[in-house]
Amino acid sequence: RCVEVFYIYFHAGRVEEPYVSITKKRQMPKDGYSEEIEKEVGQAEGKLCTHRSAFSRASVIQAFLGSAPQLTLQLYICVLQQEITAARSIFMVLSLLSIVYGALRCNILAIKIKYDDYDVSVKPAAYLCIFLWRSFEIATRVTVLVLFSSVLQIWILPVVLVNFFGFFFYPWILFWQSKSPFPENIEKALSRVGTTIVLCLLTFLYAGINMFCWSAVQVKLNDPDLINKSQNWYRLTVYYVLRFIENAFLLLMWYIYKTDIYLYVCAPLLVLQVLIGYCMAILFMLVFYQFCHPCKKLFSSSISEGLLSCFKFLCFTCKPPKSTVLMDKAEVKSENTDEAWSSSKTIDSQKGNPHQSVSSNA
Repeated sequence: RCVEVFYIYFHAGRVEEPYVSITKKRQMPKDGYSEEIEKEVGQAEGKLCTHRSAFSRASVIQAFLGSAPQLTLQLYICVLQQEITAARSIFMVLSLLSIVYGALRCNILAIKIKYDDYDVSVKPAAYLCIFLWRSFEIATRVTVLVLFSSVLQIWILPVVLVNFFGFFFYPWILFWQSKSPFPENIEKALSRVGTTIVLCLLTFLYAGINMFCWSAVQVKLNDPDLINKSQNWYRLTVYYVLRFIENAFLLLMWYIYKTDIYLYVCAPLLVLQVLIGYCMAILFMLVFYQFCHPCKKLFSSSISEGLLSCFKFLCFTCKPPKSTVLMDKAEVKSENTDEAWSSSKTIDSQKGNPHQSVSSNA
């Protein structure tokens, strides 16, 4: 692909192309109006766009199936040996940047797939927010996994397997619940077995991404494009709430069972720094979706409204049902009436005793 890209790039414009294709894109709405723009795309430009899309997907695969395990392993070795060499620190920084770049490309791919009909232009402020968001999120996640695995080596396996298989089977469970027919239009040359293998590899990559950070591209097997194009704030909120609880629990287990290799480490300060780092990632994510998203004008609801509705729903589920509250109020009211009736009866009996004594004396 690289050789073909350079060949097409240096030979573009020398020979007149036999035909061009016309693409139609809509601009972002301004004052409620959106114009449609036609653009001619030649064969060379179309091939370059295809290769660029392939490079973007390859960077995501390399980041989360190559650099992420490598960074985790290198940091784990540094913790056990209590030494960080210059070469190892350089490789860890490069691995972290590779993962962040893959996550950033995943965000841009999700935006372009969801809003394919629009001419999307991502501003530098959006790139900066995504970079900071993904940097804090991935760095804190890797740190939590390494700290936990350094003191409880056996128990890290169930944690990883539950996370991985949970995200791996989640798209398949939604597909089985929808009772949709098996997707056949992925590639005409593929058989049913080949299509199943491709879908399994897709969900495998999806699980690998969600192990370390939120996957901006949500897999939906019953959709023709295999991508969920709706913006689900509830799923986003649930993911980050559960991930924060999991990270806090793993850090608590590390704090309880920490060994002598952390003798000169201020454990409470380290736990606080990791949790604050994860909160910073959430903060930059909120800033991106609220202010820097290139297609925020197309949202049916903003991130603040979506999160507010999610918190209202969670509070509503935590509240007891109205019937229980009404029954409790009725019981309290009946108890109060019974007490009032008994107290009035006692007062009447006390008032009636003098009369009885006077009549008996008479």
